[in-house]
Amino acid sequence: MFNGRAPARPRALPPASSTAAEFKAFVARLHFYVGLFVGPFLLVAAVTGVLYVVTPQLEDALYRPQLRTGGTGPARSLAAQAEAAQRQAGPDARLFAIRPATGPGLSTRVMFSDPRLGESESRAVFVDPETLATRGELTVYGTSGILPFRTTLDYLHRNLLLGDFGRYYSELAASWLWIATLGGVLLWLWRRTGGLSRRHPGNARLRTRRLHGLIGVAASLGLLFLSATGLTWSQWAGGRIDSLRGTLGWVTPGVSLALSPGVAAPMGEHAEHQHHGGMPAQAPPDAATRLDAVLAASRAAGIDSPMVEIRLPRPGQAWLVREYDRSWPTQVDTVAIDPVSLRVTSRADFASFPLVAKLVRWGIDMHMGILFGVPNQILMAAVGLGLVGATLYGYRIWWQNRPAPGALPRTLTQSWLRLSPAARASVALAAAAIGWALPMAGLSLAAFLAVDMLRWHLARRSQAGTVPAE
Repeated sequence: MFNGRAPARPRALPPASSTAAEFKAFVARLHFYVGLFVGPFLLVAAVTGVLYVVTPQLEDALYRPQLRTGGTGPARSLAAQAEAAQRQAGPDARLFAIRPATGPGLSTRVMFSDPRLGESESRAVFVDPETLATRGELTVYGTSGILPFRTTLDYLHRNLLLGDFGRYYSELAASWLWIATLGGVLLWLWRRTGGLSRRHPGNARLRTRRLHGLIGVAASLGLLFLSATGLTWSQWAGGRIDSLRGTLGWVTPGVSLALSPGVAAPMGEHAEHQHHGGMPAQAPPDAATRLDAVLAASRAAGIDSPMVEIRLPRPGQAWLVREYDRSWPTQVDTVAIDPVSLRVTSRADFASFPLVAKLVRWGIDMHMGILFGVPNQILMAAVGLGLVGATLYGYRIWWQNRPAPGALPRTLTQSWLRLSPAARASVALAAAAIGWALPMAGLSLAAFLAVDMLRWHLARRSQAGTVPAE
């Protein structure tokens, strides 16, 4: 019924003040969206990552009976230690590798493949190298050799204990982390240079924004590092990265186990996330008797780290002996040894790796808190806690500025439409490129935009006078 008022008209978008202001508004809206929707994934990744990097010492304490022997006498032969472990594991257990004790009072790990275990897992029997007494069995994981407690934390961090499907969560977090970090740094710089005072101790909103910005900027370099190194482990983006490295020749050198001359295969940096082999063919029955001779041959060839793993050969292949000390200085040399002549048939020395391969190795080890020992653990834990703090403060900012009941919030689509045609095209091209390189970012962005377009459509149909809110 006519009430004497003019009919309400949809509110037009307010005019933009400048190209710079439009772009700042767009970055702010994108930063808000990433924090709101990806924040839970970032929180889980940060908390589980911190737990992983701070627990090596706890794991040593938990499994002290298996890891420590208390002996100080001379060690028996590796062949005798392997035989003792075989008796414990049973005659059908397939011995495939041994890690000799790295010092007095420490046990030797004798590892058996087990089809009942998961990918990269093996069954380890711990042997006292002095008395040959077995000190128990544990499931160990990957090149890093972590034990069940930290293996669970690793799975929780990587896939939420959901298998390969769960890995999409960590890839989503890593794909957006660098975008959220760069956007936050830009917003902080713009506010600092825009003459906006942050010194309002009585203003809770400004105080929250200030803390959010300071924490994010302080941790920004570490967060960018975690994002880049985390993506190398991901399923889709990791494949893109591997293809790029292969195209550019940035692969990590490896050794060939073929006894006839062949080309060395690339060596993956993520061996802790790869299967130990499954052993489709059993090693020769008498292979374990040559363990000591193979170790001596590898020592003569320059394998001098106390942290060494010897892998038994499959029929027609060479022994593999590799260092696994990934602290500083890194010792990860690998040699292949002929089972008959005990000569080195192939080798990959870390000193001769291309610079990019070394940087990738160091980056991954730093991400895991291994490279510099305790200082590395403290640094990664601080960065992870910084991400937790920045994310929680970000949600507090959203809560303090949440829309009033019935109000329609601004949308990312609105912010994008306010850009100049050239800027809109540039943003669209950048989004397409990122979506191709980081598929989880692309798919989640499409989901964001689907919801955002619906909200934008509702905003266009809103009555005049509806006030947008954060």
